[in-house]
Amino acid sequence: MYSSQHRFKKRIFLALATLPFLGVVAAFGIAPDTATDNLPRETVVETLQLPSAEPTDSGVFDFWREERIGRGETLSSLLQRLGVDAEDRQAFIAAARQSSSINGLTPGRSVLARISTSGRLLLLRYLASDTTLVNVERGDESFYISEQVIDLQMRPVMRSGTIQGSLFGATDAADVPDRIASELAEAFSGDIDFHRDLRRGDQFSLVYEAYYFDGRLIKTGRMLAAEFVNQNKSYQAVYFKDPQDREGYYNANGESLKRAFLKSPMPFDRISSGFSTARLHPVLRTWRAHKGVDYAAPTGTPVRAVADSVVSFAGRQGGYGNLVVLKHQGPYSTAYGHLSRYGKGIKRGARVNQGQVIGYVGATGVATGPHLHYEFRVNGEQRDPLAMKLPTAHPLDKRYQAQFAVHAQPLIERLALLRNTNLSKLD
Repeated sequence: MYSSQHRFKKRIFLALATLPFLGVVAAFGIAPDTATDNLPRETVVETLQLPSAEPTDSGVFDFWREERIGRGETLSSLLQRLGVDAEDRQAFIAAARQSSSINGLTPGRSVLARISTSGRLLLLRYLASDTTLVNVERGDESFYISEQVIDLQMRPVMRSGTIQGSLFGATDAADVPDRIASELAEAFSGDIDFHRDLRRGDQFSLVYEAYYFDGRLIKTGRMLAAEFVNQNKSYQAVYFKDPQDREGYYNANGESLKRAFLKSPMPFDRISSGFSTARLHPVLRTWRAHKGVDYAAPTGTPVRAVADSVVSFAGRQGGYGNLVVLKHQGPYSTAYGHLSRYGKGIKRGARVNQGQVIGYVGATGVATGPHLHYEFRVNGEQRDPLAMKLPTAHPLDKRYQAQFAVHAQPLIERLALLRNTNLSKLD
């Protein structure tokens, strides 16, 4: 008797347990020969209280955005640069009047914000000092600001992604802050031209510093290591600082990734016109040589020096408009035309470091719209910078190669983990 009842209960249990998987609405098992004609039946109707739907943001997703505060920058311009919409900017500025820390922005410090794709500011964190954190959180009707004393904890964060369109689109999808994405592009700028070399399906993996307090991300540090697979060719970068405080990114063999010349004066922008011996000029409407490369970009976009140099010319010159010419070592020089204005301290005879901002995109001179006209010259003759083979990297000092190898090994192993497991993020 016990065995029969036990089997009957077990069949009912197994039938009920399979309901979610089989999609059956009402089904259960019964023992053979069981009479069912006289079983009582009852219909039950019950009203279920469903939770009300919470309003959701119209954006497809939200992402972290980090920006460094510029000299003389206002709170309004910073929020606009972060991508915050006009309504939230106004509400934020109204709430910020009660906080001297958020009103007194310190140039060079970073602001970390989580923003939706529609421009809604969800939260903002500003490290006003090394120990003071300002939190700005979104409420039902306004933003709420608080300050607290903190002790930051650093944790390495691992991310990877695949290029579908642009580099920034892929890094946003992988939840990589823009600052780290820029470091990624900068590290490989001597090997990869992110204007013309990028392909759909290219992949990146990276490890970078992230600083947390109480489990919350407060700011990002530097990129520690990265790998970029461009057109099936792998490039690696590892950050290293030697005992003499010389720092930079190196490949796995200890060769510096800092080239004598960067491939482009701007990391991300569209080439609107390439080097050509014959081109129909868009303004003059005549066929003439175009011995440079034009990069389309918004007015005010920073333009950087492609190599260490001395300014040989900075001023107005014919169709170039506002022009900067830099003299590099040996026979090389570069020219940057149509600038809206010059970088700080850019004048004849000034020394310029590779990557330093020497001006800003404009439309001065003969130009149909804002863009940079860039020329690479050898002994004064213009050459196509996209076709030239630029000088190679210099190796790490032999005295520190063993130390670098010990430092680089665990970082390279992390990159291999990301590559082999195809993770999008891990921290």
